[in-house]
Amino acid sequence: MKIDSLMAAAAPAEVAQRAQALEQDGFDCVWTFEAAHDAFFPLAFAAQATTRLEIGTNIAVAFARSPFSTAQIAWDLQRYSNGRFRLGLGTQVRQHVERRFSAAFEHPAARVADYIRCVRAIWQTFQTGARPDYQGPYYQFKLINDFFNPGPLDHPDIPIYLAGVNPRMCQAAGEVADGFHIHPMHTVPYLQEVVRPALDAGARTRGKSVDDLELYSPVFVVTGDTEAERAKMEAAVRRQIAFYASTPSYAAVLEFHGHGALGKQLGQLMREGRLDEMGAHIPDALLNEIVVFAPGNELGARLRARYDGVLDRVSLYSTMGGDGAFTQWPSLVRAIHA
Repeated sequence: MKIDSLMAAAAPAEVAQRAQALEQDGFDCVWTFEAAHDAFFPLAFAAQATTRLEIGTNIAVAFARSPFSTAQIAWDLQRYSNGRFRLGLGTQVRQHVERRFSAAFEHPAARVADYIRCVRAIWQTFQTGARPDYQGPYYQFKLINDFFNPGPLDHPDIPIYLAGVNPRMCQAAGEVADGFHIHPMHTVPYLQEVVRPALDAGARTRGKSVDDLELYSPVFVVTGDTEAERAKMEAAVRRQIAFYASTPSYAAVLEFHGHGALGKQLGQLMREGRLDEMGAHIPDALLNEIVVFAPGNELGARLRARYDGVLDRVSLYSTMGGDGAFTQWPSLVRAIHA
C-alpha cells in the first residue's frame, strides 16, 4: 500500500517547500484538487522541487477543458517531472459543468470515456507522429501540424485515473482508466459490494479486471493526543460528511446503508442555512463505517487493517483541522509501507 497527500494551491515557493517535505518524509504522491484554484498549476513547482515524489490531480474537471488542452498540459507535466505525473479526471456535477464552466454534460459516463480515449489518441500522435484520426461520439481529433506537436517523451505512458461514486461511472473507469479516485465519502462494504464489482465489469470489456486498476482514496480519520483534540476533529469530520451527504451525488452510499432519507433531511437543513446542526444528524454507526478512529501511533496500522486488499493507496482527508492536527507522519508512513 502507498501513502499519499493532498495539497492545496499555494504560492510557488510554498508548494515547492511542501513537496520537498513530503518527499523527505517518504510519501509516494502528492495530489492537487480543483476548487478555488487550477489543479495543474501547482504541480509544475512540485515537480521542479522533487526527484522521486509522484504528482497528480485529484481531480481536474474534464469537461471544463478540451481533450487537447488536457493532453497538452499533462504531456508537459510528464516531461518536466521525468515521468512522475498522474492525470486524475472527474466529471463534476451538471449544475457546475453547465452553469459555471459553460460546458456540455449530457451522458457524463459515456462522455468522459470518450474524452479519455481522445486524450490517449492525442498522446499517441505526440509520441509517434501518427496522423490524427480519432472520431468519437462526443470528441474528435483530426488535425495537427508540427508547430502544435510537442514531440515524444521518454515516459509516454501517463496513468489516467477517473473519479466516481455511482456504479455507471465506476464501470466507465473500468472501461478506459488505469486507476480510480474514490471519494472520501465511502465505506468498505460499499467499495466491496458496489464499486469494485462495477469497476471489474468495465475492465472485463477490455480483457482486464479490477485488480489491474490502482485504487486511491483520501480517508476521513479522527485522531489526537487529547480528548479535546479528538472531539474537535470529530466535529469537523461530521460537518464535512454531512455536507457531502446533503447532495444527491452521494445518495447511493446512504441508501446502501439504509439511510436513504438522511440525504433529504440534510439537504433541507442546508437550504435553511442550519449548517451547524447537520453533523449531529450523522448516525454513529454510519460514522464508524466512514471514519477511521485511532490514536496517532496506531493510525497507520488501522488504515492498513481496514484497506488492505481494498485500496492500493490512501491519504488523510486534508480539511479535518489541517495537517497540524496530526504530527506523527513518520510512523504513519512506516506503517503504511510495512
